Amino acid sequence: MTSDANGTKVEIPRIISVDDHVMEPADLFEGRLPRKFQETAPRVHRGKITKITRVSGQDWRVDFGEDGTLGDYWMYEGVPIPLKRINASAGLPLDLRENVPVTFGDVRPGCYDMTARLADMDMNHMEASLCFPTMPRFCGQTFAEGKDKELGLACIQAYNDWMFEEWCGPSGGRLIPLGLVPLWDAELAAAEVRRNAERGFTAVAFCEIPAFLGLPSIHSGHWEPFFRACHETKTVVCMHVGSSSKMPATSKDAPAAVGISLSFNNAMASLADYIFSGLLIRYPDLKLAYSESQIGWIPYALMRMDDVWNQHRAWIGLGDSIPEPPSTYYYRQVYGCFFRDDVGIRAIEQVGVDNATFEVDYPHTDSTWPDTKQLAEEHFAHLPQDVIYKIVRGNAIKMLRLDLDTDLDDSGRPLPILGR
Repeated sequence: MTSDANGTKVEIPRIISVDDHVMEPADLFEGRLPRKFQETAPRVHRGKITKITRVSGQDWRVDFGEDGTLGDYWMYEGVPIPLKRINASAGLPLDLRENVPVTFGDVRPGCYDMTARLADMDMNHMEASLCFPTMPRFCGQTFAEGKDKELGLACIQAYNDWMFEEWCGPSGGRLIPLGLVPLWDAELAAAEVRRNAERGFTAVAFCEIPAFLGLPSIHSGHWEPFFRACHETKTVVCMHVGSSSKMPATSKDAPAAVGISLSFNNAMASLADYIFSGLLIRYPDLKLAYSESQIGWIPYALMRMDDVWNQHRAWIGLGDSIPEPPSTYYYRQVYGCFFRDDVGIRAIEQVGVDNATFEVDYPHTDSTWPDTKQLAEEHFAHLPQDVIYKIVRGNAIKMLRLDLDTDLDDSGRPLPILGR
């Protein structure tokens, strides 16, 4: 506990992280696929890896050799997908968070084991967590890029079943299910959203900018079945940075630091896409979450979009399609997600005290585990307690429709008990 500028004690309620990651266990697909896929099912192998090279976004090339480091890797349709320390580095010194191969035995069990994850959450003042995939990539690009789409669909359904039955089911509600969909077919994607919603999923992983994956844009009308299903089931569309498999870069030979520093650009472009597409108007119950995008960019993006709407609508063809300023729809239907963002916190009123959610990013290189509570105390020391509550857990409860804090009001204060 720390004190704000007035000496008032700041309390950090138990954290609900809207962006963590799970490293899928090696037996995930065993017994979960039809018999005809027995030979082609994704499997974990172990080999000596000499080099892992980032091609673009979350696409990597793997080189093998006798002088390499022993590492585990998934094999899917002949493509190796290695376990990397950068995806399982929570708690390691910063200088050891390298892009090198690892085995399951090299990493914290909390990366892939549900019971160990809950213990790591307890160490970090966390109550609940929403986890993005690793082997399938942030929104299932691995299966979308595969040739056998029937196998891909079976793998997605198997992943969702595992997520619900084994990762989240025994956790007592502390691990929140996040579904995948077949990106290559909007009707199948809608069906999977509905299948998952019926059993309690409230969120689905999707791509920030589908066109970057070679898919139809959200302006094309192609995705209407998917968005309609999310709207009708109140399933939140969660878009992680990197879900476009393409990071912003200034040139092909720009260092990785350039793309990582600019990663929020995809989220900003995506937000403009959604707002000016009219989707948020057609589907007023559709909610979007920009995972790991940070929030400091949001006030400028909203100001610029509102200015464009006001100054240029006569010639850019908006007509009556966007009847209110773009920021209206952001504040109504969009959530930003962050782990460290002093700029965003200083502008929290413009970001929206009801639109900001908090994350831990366990077990990735950006993770604040196991010091997230201390960081939050320092980060939020100047904020009112009711705003802290909203950022740390209240907005996540609202966004994901969690059955938590039902005896508290929107400021995190106990509701009055009738008759007392």
